[in-house]
Amino acid sequence: MLTDEALIGYAMALGLDSNRFTRELRQHVYAARIREDVTSGIDNGVSGTPTFYINDRWHDAPYDLETLLLAVGDATRGRL
Repeated sequence: MLTDEALIGYAMALGLDSNRFTRELRQHVYAARIREDVTSGIDNGVSGTPTFYINDRWHDAPYDLETLLLAVGDATRGRL
């Protein structure tokens, strides 16, 4: 579960400024942006996470590394 304490711990493990992170988390500094992203996802048919888009096309296949790399390769060669 992503509790505030867990998120702060992850921030610290990443070497982020834990005081700033904690302050911004508690002040909901990015809440509006997150709502925008959720709304955008819903508008684009996203029903869960993770969801991948490659060249603006929904990747409706497994999310393992090999499959994703093949899809990206196909996209760069114009096959998607």
